[in-house]
Amino acid sequence: MKNRERGRNDGFRSGWLEGWRLGASKGIDEGIQQVVHTPSKARILYVPQGFEAIDQGVIAALQAEVAEVRIASAAEMRLQAAQYRPDAVLVMNGLHVFPPDHLEQIDAIRGLGIPTVIWFVDDPYVTDNTMTIAPRYEYVFTHEKSCIRLYQSLGCSKVYHLPLAAHFDLFKPMAVPQQYRTDICFIGIAFWNRVELFDQIAPYLQDKRVLIGGKLWDRMEQYPILSKFVHDGWIEVPETAKYYNGAKIVINLHRTTEAGKDNLNGINWPAESINPRTFEMAACGTLQLTDMRSELPEHFAIGSEIAVFDNAQHLIQQMDFYLKNEEERLRVAMRGYRRTKRDHTFNERIRRMLNVIGLQS
Repeated sequence: MKNRERGRNDGFRSGWLEGWRLGASKGIDEGIQQVVHTPSKARILYVPQGFEAIDQGVIAALQAEVAEVRIASAAEMRLQAAQYRPDAVLVMNGLHVFPPDHLEQIDAIRGLGIPTVIWFVDDPYVTDNTMTIAPRYEYVFTHEKSCIRLYQSLGCSKVYHLPLAAHFDLFKPMAVPQQYRTDICFIGIAFWNRVELFDQIAPYLQDKRVLIGGKLWDRMEQYPILSKFVHDGWIEVPETAKYYNGAKIVINLHRTTEAGKDNLNGINWPAESINPRTFEMAACGTLQLTDMRSELPEHFAIGSEIAVFDNAQHLIQQMDFYLKNEEERLRVAMRGYRRTKRDHTFNERIRRMLNVIGLQS
């Protein structure tokens, strides 16, 4: 009877906390004043990378912020630009899925007198490639602040830092079924620095409700302990958002920049900027525990809007604290949600880009 009563009380407590989280996020939405901006008269040709959350966020922002936007595949951007004659061609990242004649197409578009813009979102992990790509574009934007001086050293005269953001159509607070509920969640590829961290925290995690999603997690020495928590392979973006919502704590660990450690960064270029997951987790109204990047305090108040950790032992201490102090966990999560919803939108980023390239109304 005591166990049944305890279970009933725990269930009531859990339901009350979840109701508070969803109610607080709705109140934040209603309290944020929507500033009406006059759309630019620009016509933009957008070339996506294939990153669902980023591409959808950029496209939705462009549709709201410019007069007209058309989408072109990387294989046909030269043809589309010649026919459409846009005010600018915006290319997302320019890597992985782009054809061998990518740069020849960009040269041809520039030859038509059309401004070419690239937004790098994989820096600095693929500098072996981006150092070749950047000089061929007129405007270079990068989410990684440290790479500004790298591209300038290559002769790029119009280089700008532009952080990523959250796409709130995908990442938002929502009620989710029980199968998405965990104490601790991490979704991402098992880069070696992540493997090392999870090997160290495995004893702490083994008696918790945990989800570890992504590829290559069998690299862990402690895989036998944590294998029951591993969802092997890619998790679709809508499912990822549900797992974020169902977790009490989501861990965010940036990958190492070290050359040869799952990277194409032969020059060992450093990183100081935060990844897109930082904004996406916060947009779900969940408590995020992230490792520090020097840029982080520019976007979130440490300890108030986001929680951080320095090493494996500190991460364990932080997880233990927030699992035992649930109301504080939710307060931090809601402050982070408010900050993200107010300041870290793709509309804001696109307006900033348009202003730089002279296309803002």
